[in-house]
Amino acid sequence: MADARRFRGPVDLHTHSSVSDGTETPAELVRSAAAAGLGTVALTDHDSTTGWADAAAEGARSGITVIPGMELSTRIEFASVHMLGYLFDPANEALMAETKRIRDGRMRRAEDMVRRISADYDITWDDVLAQATEGATVGRPHIADALVARGLASDRSAAFAGILHWRSGYFQPHYAPEPLTGVRLIRGAGGLPVLAHPATGGRSRVIPEDRLRRLVDAGLFGLELDHRENTPDGVARLRELAARYGLRITGSSDYHGAGKPNRLGENTTDPAVVDAMIEEATGAAPFYAP
Repeated sequence: MADARRFRGPVDLHTHSSVSDGTETPAELVRSAAAAGLGTVALTDHDSTTGWADAAAEGARSGITVIPGMELSTRIEFASVHMLGYLFDPANEALMAETKRIRDGRMRRAEDMVRRISADYDITWDDVLAQATEGATVGRPHIADALVARGLASDRSAAFAGILHWRSGYFQPHYAPEPLTGVRLIRGAGGLPVLAHPATGGRSRVIPEDRLRRLVDAGLFGLELDHRENTPDGVARLRELAARYGLRITGSSDYHGAGKPNRLGENTTDPAVVDAMIEEATGAAPFYAP
């Protein structure tokens, strides 16, 4: 496979642009990936494929292969579970209808939170919209940026630890399907589903084996274990389960530009795993650099 490989490493499979909650446009993100020494980068904005074309065009100019992807919002009761999807058909009706429903719910949630926050703090919905690029999926990161701009928080992290924390009284959930539905939707669109940073809560809080087995049976491809927010004991348990169920291991930065401290390429994915992804997916192909 190595002789036929059309992409270069290192490979970072989880990044966000200003289409969702990153601070760089898709083109700027790809240029940053090139400057960081990456050979391949996946664009995985939340519930959106809008940035694919611009990222692909810049990849061709910068010599970077772009893996088209998305971070699909899913939920178990009130707990958020993020599902990375790669190389799926961006025109698949079922998946696109669900992502629109999620984005609409996220927008309504954001507006409701801002109404609640504005009763106690000097912030408006226009302040939030000013932090989002046209067509972006507006969410809590944009509220955080508005709070920073208003001098109500020092940075995004402080905003999430304070006013936007779920215990603050302002937090509201938004619509998201169950993880099993997410796996089925991504597979139905010819793509590959990977659980994003699934070990952040430690060994005792990793996904139960019976639930993981159901996701595997539905087509789960892998687990994003090399990620700065995963805990060592949680990763150890999930490596055991990955070996048991034949799941692939990915690694990535979860880069958001200036929105998070995560740096491009701080964790990467074995090119052999990317080979397997390209071979198995049927919905889309990478945007290869010429």
